[in-house]
Amino acid sequence: MDHSQIEARAASLVDAAASRLPYERLDGTLDEAYAVQRRYLELAQRRLNCGKPVGYKIALTTTAMQTMVGVDQPLYGLVFESRVHADGVVLDLTRHQHIGVEFEVALRLGRDIGPAAETHTRASVAAAVDGLAVAYEFIEDRNADYTQINAFSLVADNCWNAGVVIGDYQILDLPASARTQLKINGEIAGDGFAGDALGHPLEALAWLANTVGKHGHVLQAGEFVMTGSSIRTTFPKSGDRYEFSVDGLGALRTAFA
Repeated sequence: MDHSQIEARAASLVDAAASRLPYERLDGTLDEAYAVQRRYLELAQRRLNCGKPVGYKIALTTTAMQTMVGVDQPLYGLVFESRVHADGVVLDLTRHQHIGVEFEVALRLGRDIGPAAETHTRASVAAAVDGLAVAYEFIEDRNADYTQINAFSLVADNCWNAGVVIGDYQILDLPASARTQLKINGEIAGDGFAGDALGHPLEALAWLANTVGKHGHVLQAGEFVMTGSSIRTTFPKSGDRYEFSVDGLGALRTAFA
């Protein structure tokens, strides 16, 4: 894929976001998809007025989801500044086509993590983390037919990120066995463990550091990383009230209108 093709693909995805067009499958290699994503991020800052990227999201952290889109690894996208929300936010569903919600642990970096001579591990990235927090991610699937999604389409479209909600960061040695729980309108709607996404949030961070390093990028101090969902994606309705909790980190609330 040459420069003009990358430019055209990225522009078409920004147009789709601006015009609320439905999902359309695109094809290409994973390296090409990340090249389109990088250009998409540049164009979106100007056309969608969404601010600069301030953090990362990791997608497809389960084998089942990877198999569905034909890859053997997670994928990553970035999160724009204007799409970071605080506890208690009310999300207006009418401003989106079809929002899904995922339930995660966010990590904040206290120092840079750059390419390393040896592969990053959970132990090697741990010292760079200066806080963990309960978090939601919103994904905009543009009414996709999930039998038609693929890795290229997801990555090029910034892994569908439509925003995040992040609670207060805390210093905590979080065990993989820490329970997670979702309540919708006061009723338990799902539960899991902090380690359900790639084994542990720090394992997810190590994977990301290794992957972006191959692309010549550095994870920078002050950025955050959404480490993957421990509970199955849900699709809220207007009037729903969510409360997501992680043992040791507390609870986070949001509502939908």
